[in-house]
Amino acid sequence: MKALTFHGKEKIVFESIADPEILQPTDVIVKVKLACICGSDLHVYYEHEKGLDHGTAMGHEFVGEIVEVGKEVKRLHIGDRVMSPFTTNCGQCFYCKIGLTCRCEKGQLYGWVENGHGLHGGQAEFVRVPMADATLEKIPEGISLEEGLLLGDILSTGFFCAHQAEINPNGVQAIVGCGPVGMMTIVGAKEYGATKLFAIDSVEERLKMAESFGAIPINFKKQNPLEVIKEHNQGRGADAVMEVVGNGNAARLAYDILRPGGIISTVGVCNDQHLAFSPVDAYNKNITYKVGRCPARHFMDKLIPIVQKKKYDLTSILTHRMVLSEGTIGYDIFANKKDNCLKVVLEV
Repeated sequence: MKALTFHGKEKIVFESIADPEILQPTDVIVKVKLACICGSDLHVYYEHEKGLDHGTAMGHEFVGEIVEVGKEVKRLHIGDRVMSPFTTNCGQCFYCKIGLTCRCEKGQLYGWVENGHGLHGGQAEFVRVPMADATLEKIPEGISLEEGLLLGDILSTGFFCAHQAEINPNGVQAIVGCGPVGMMTIVGAKEYGATKLFAIDSVEERLKMAESFGAIPINFKKQNPLEVIKEHNQGRGADAVMEVVGNGNAARLAYDILRPGGIISTVGVCNDQHLAFSPVDAYNKNITYKVGRCPARHFMDKLIPIVQKKKYDLTSILTHRMVLSEGTIGYDIFANKKDNCLKVVLEV
C-alpha cells in the first residue's frame, strides 16, 4: 500500500510499504478515506520525540471503511464507516473504566513504531486497528467523514481542555493559542457555558475565526492580554486559562494572566525540560494546574449529539485539502503555516 512515512527530521516520504494484516482476532483492517495532519505529528516531523523507526506510516487522525475483521470482533462488520480516537483502547482495564482511555494498559498510539514494535499510522491506504470493538466508533447518521476526523482527536481534545478548566458561566476564561485545537476549545468552552471567553494569538486570520466561534479576540502583539482581561474581571486575571500551544512562552502567558486561585488547563504537548513557572510561583498564586493527553474515545460518544446539531461550522478549520500523494507538500504547508494554513485534510 501507499503511505506517508517518516525518514528523519523534516523528511516525510510517499512510498509503498507492506499492507497491514490481521495479527490478533480482535483486529480489523480499515480502508482509509480521509486523514489529517495534526500538530502532534510535527513533534515527530521535527524529531522533538526520538526513537521512531524510519519507514513508519505517519498520522493518528483518520476515518474509513472496515474491509476485514478478526474472528473475535463482535460489534463491527465489513462495510461499516468508522472513526477512531488517536490511541487504541481495550475498554476493560482500570483506566478505560474510569474514562481515561488514553492511558489504557494495552493502548497504542497510531503512527509510532519503535525498534520494530508499535502501530503504523493512518496517513496510508489501510490501517490495522487492534482491540477494534472498543477502539472504533461507527460514524452515525448526520456525521460527515470530516466531522468524524475532528471527533477522533481535536474536537475531543478541545472539549477535554475546557472540561478541565471547570468553566464558570459567571467567570472570565481565556484560551492561549488559536490553532485547530484552540478553535475546538472555544467550542468546548462555549458548550460548557462560557460567556466571557477570550482567545489570544497574534495571527489576525486565526483571531477572526476565533471570533466567529464566539470568543473575544486579543492580539498579544497589539494588546496586553492581562490588562484587557482585568477590564472584564474587576481588576483580576482570568478565572481559568486553557493553554493549547505546548511551549514555554504560552505556558508562561497562561500563568501571568491567571488570577490567584485560578485553573490552568493545558493539552499542548510540551517538550521543554521544565515548566515555565516555578513551584514557588504556583504556590504564591494558589493555582490548580491540569495537564495531559485527552481520553478521546471517552469523549467521542458524548460529543456526537453536539456535532449532529450543526450549531458550529466545525469543518471550517479544514483549510487545505489534497490527495495522499501530495502529503509531503501538505507537511511543508502545515509546518510552516503557509497560505494561512490551519489544518490539512488528505484524501486517500
